Amino acid sequence: MPKSPSPSSAPSASPSARRASFRKPVLYGTGVVLAAALLGFVSYRATAPDQQRSGSAAVADASAEPDAGVYPELEKLARRDAGDKLAQGRADAPVVLIEYADFKCGYCAKFARDTEPALVKKYVENGTLRIEWRNFPIFGSESEAAARAAWAAGQQGRFWQFHAAAYAEGAKEKGFGKDRLKALAREAGVADLDRFARDADGDAASAAVAKDQEQGYGIGATSTPSFLVNGRPIAGAQPMETFTSAIEAAAEKARARQDAKDSPARGASEGAK
Repeated sequence: MPKSPSPSSAPSASPSARRASFRKPVLYGTGVVLAAALLGFVSYRATAPDQQRSGSAAVADASAEPDAGVYPELEKLARRDAGDKLAQGRADAPVVLIEYADFKCGYCAKFARDTEPALVKKYVENGTLRIEWRNFPIFGSESEAAARAAWAAGQQGRFWQFHAAAYAEGAKEKGFGKDRLKALAREAGVADLDRFARDADGDAASAAVAKDQEQGYGIGATSTPSFLVNGRPIAGAQPMETFTSAIEAAAEKARARQDAKDSPARGASEGAK
């Protein structure tokens, strides 16, 4: 069994982030407090020293009872907005994977290069999975600048191209200063670079990033990458099989739920004949 890479831990959160950490679970409900504890626990397990770790250490067992480790309050965090420029896949896909990540995070880059493309090919393209990105900058000012720049690229329909450029091998080592971010936007095919610069420095970008970041702290995420798969927390850039197991379990549960809805409708239709 391969070792699972650990997520990158956040430095001490800013005062505003710490406030978000205490405020949001109350608004989301008591179930999220339990889920936050789980996410913190699996983050610990994924980063614990001197352990032979497997993907199961960082996700509730998806092969067991389908509801085990799944939190309805967290499942509701999927926005399913067809106009979301930081998402890919059908808005009505049965499974939504939410990713909380930082462009300066090496493990996030590993997931982006090694795992995410395979998930897109296997599940997004056939309509099973939707991936929703949440900017979760935890490594200081360059992380936040990269998050705003990614959002700005998204306003011109080039978020995922920017995402690929920023997570390319060696990209993180070049830093995310203003000139570098503009170069990444150019590489991503952003058409209007002047607008890109204005958007990246604007209030809307800051507000969008802060909203995502607050949500991440609110569910107990303290490291990157952190994920939710239909309300099931996963911590770290886990092996492919961890994600496929969680996605398959979520898809099966969604199919069963849909079948249960359809059965009374079919019965009523047949009874009317």
